[in-house]
Amino acid sequence: MKWNQATLSELTTLIKRGVSPKYVSELGVPIINQRCIRNNTINFDLARLSSKAKKITEVKFLRVGDTLVNSTGVGTLGRTAYVARLNEPTSADTHVTIVRPDKSKVNEKYLSLYINSKEDIIENMGKGATGQTELSASDLAQLKVLYPESIESQKQIADILSDYDNLIENNLKRIALLEQAAQNIYKEWFVHMRFPGHEDTTIDQVTGIPDDWRFGYVSEFGSVITGKTPSKKKVEYYGGDIPFIKTPDMHNAPYVIESKEKLTQQGADSQSNKTLPKNTVMVSCIGTAGVVAITSTLSQTNQQINSVVFDTDFKTFYFYCFAKGLKDLLNGLGSNGATMVNVNKGKFENIQLLIPSDNSLKRFNTIVKPIFSQILTLLEMNKKLIMSRDILLPRLMNQTIKV
Repeated sequence: MKWNQATLSELTTLIKRGVSPKYVSELGVPIINQRCIRNNTINFDLARLSSKAKKITEVKFLRVGDTLVNSTGVGTLGRTAYVARLNEPTSADTHVTIVRPDKSKVNEKYLSLYINSKEDIIENMGKGATGQTELSASDLAQLKVLYPESIESQKQIADILSDYDNLIENNLKRIALLEQAAQNIYKEWFVHMRFPGHEDTTIDQVTGIPDDWRFGYVSEFGSVITGKTPSKKKVEYYGGDIPFIKTPDMHNAPYVIESKEKLTQQGADSQSNKTLPKNTVMVSCIGTAGVVAITSTLSQTNQQINSVVFDTDFKTFYFYCFAKGLKDLLNGLGSNGATMVNVNKGKFENIQLLIPSDNSLKRFNTIVKPIFSQILTLLEMNKKLIMSRDILLPRLMNQTIKV
């Protein structure tokens, strides 16, 4: 098999940032943002709508076969997604670069998988101050691409790797359905008050809740820990196997099983009071507020995240379901006329919540715990699939494995 090398610009017809949307609540054009993009797939549920009155040039409407590249911000820059389907006209915002292949030269899926495999290289192309890094289209265009000369050979490689992507996407769909099932049970029990036995339960006429339930505050439900970043000057603090979780790590899944950055034991010990046990609920409270996830192992977070550690194991999933509905409240609490949302520990601890009886919490936990266990299993399966896929591509390229 003969292999060629070219720059990305030589294999594409378009490398451009998306549009500046005018967001509306309904009847708009879906706009893909950076949160939608992870593991070479697109979560369309996280897209926002832009007014149809806002003119979008034809070239910036996405097409099946495009690859999207996150192009701003540490922790998100470099993530990619392949546009496998479109149910309606859709575009991307200016934080995302649209890469459109020249199908006469390269198989679109092969190119997308290749770009995805170079996430670290693309991330290092970013320029600018910490947290404000930008990837220019002109720099991305210079990415070197190795590809078989035969488009049929490219397709064969893409088909092999796509089997992994299909399994990953199917698992993500199952995870979304399982999480929705847990949320539905939560709302039925604790919002609509149709919990098992509600017909025979005495309801307080003033509060509208059972006599043995009450309203309280987050600080009463668990211990709140605000994260912190260990000194970046101490190189020995980083590069271990303890997850150091930031908001971008928390998107798109109930559990964080992989973080972009990791701490050594020495780094974690430098601020041991910030260590979170497994099944801690984390809530982003600075910048992008209201992202919620659960730790899957001992972890630490940065200062943008408030986490709730529980004294019993039957509170986690109740609080997770509750916290998923906090986004609007957090944005209101943390705005104060500032450009960046900031909900400090004190404000977070004083958020009011319904505190059911321990017996009710235990019954709820008994029902939803198996659901969350399935979710965690599927996420761990996806982690292994992604690792296998990413190992396979270079082996196919260096012909260790023949196609």
